Amino acid sequence: MSAEMGKEILLDVQHLSYHFPLTKKMEIKAVDDVSFKIRKREIFGLVGESGCGKSTLARCIMNVYKSKGGSIFYKGLNVCDAGTFRKNQKMLQTSRQMIFQDSDSSLNQRMKVCDIITEPLKIQHITPKRGSMRAEAEFQMYYVGLDAAYLDKYPGELSGGQRQRVAIARALAMEPELLVADEPIASLDVSIQAQIVNLFKHLQKEHGFSFLFIAHDLAMVEFLCDRVGVMYRGKLVEVAKAGDLFGNPRHPYTKALLSALPVPDPAIERARKRIEFDEKDFCCEGTLVEISPEHFVLKRGKEE
Repeated sequence: MSAEMGKEILLDVQHLSYHFPLTKKMEIKAVDDVSFKIRKREIFGLVGESGCGKSTLARCIMNVYKSKGGSIFYKGLNVCDAGTFRKNQKMLQTSRQMIFQDSDSSLNQRMKVCDIITEPLKIQHITPKRGSMRAEAEFQMYYVGLDAAYLDKYPGELSGGQRQRVAIARALAMEPELLVADEPIASLDVSIQAQIVNLFKHLQKEHGFSFLFIAHDLAMVEFLCDRVGVMYRGKLVEVAKAGDLFGNPRHPYTKALLSALPVPDPAIERARKRIEFDEKDFCCEGTLVEISPEHFVLKRGKEE
């Protein structure tokens, strides 16, 4: 067994499902029998078109939504079990942190940056390691590349990129073992997106947390992530190491998704043909099958 394969599993999602009811007799399968694992110190990317269930899956993992089926094991604890969650609530609320796409709504507009960053510490009655709440906030601001002068400003006085850095600083103040980022760069300018992704890469290397990174931007996912999962209509259709998935996609939807990636050379881009995926060919009853080491593809039961 390789050293990588032997890494301890931090998050183990098993056959997870979540349905949104439309009427008494109709519902939408937002997450449909999804299984995957995230190892300690690993960056796992999750991609797919809007509405495929990525954000719902993230909220289930963080216990924002209560799953309708399956299990989520975090550090060996089934957090879907109400009794287990209550017994370990403080640990789960401190060691798991989430960063949302919209920093406008995720930051309290009436609070100063210093109070926003240190609020989780106050709620959990955690003594700051740097002696005072302000010193702790200054330290976290330094880590995310912001000057301490911003501590006395309100979110409305900051740019979108600065607000997202504040949200990252707030999450890191808890020293999480698992960080979940739900499309944290989608609402930012392209140049700022690159800055935030480079920041994530640096912070993950420094802190060693496991990272679930959800995004639309496939190039950013390829650059940042160790492994990648592709979702379509609530199902995980392919999971593989980033190099394998981008270099040798096996599921028809993954091939179609990657064919939409732009190529810098205009001549090649014009000559390139985009692969079309017919959703009529999608088999929602399939299961993930390991076709090569650590490369899983959704296949029909009898499919070779």
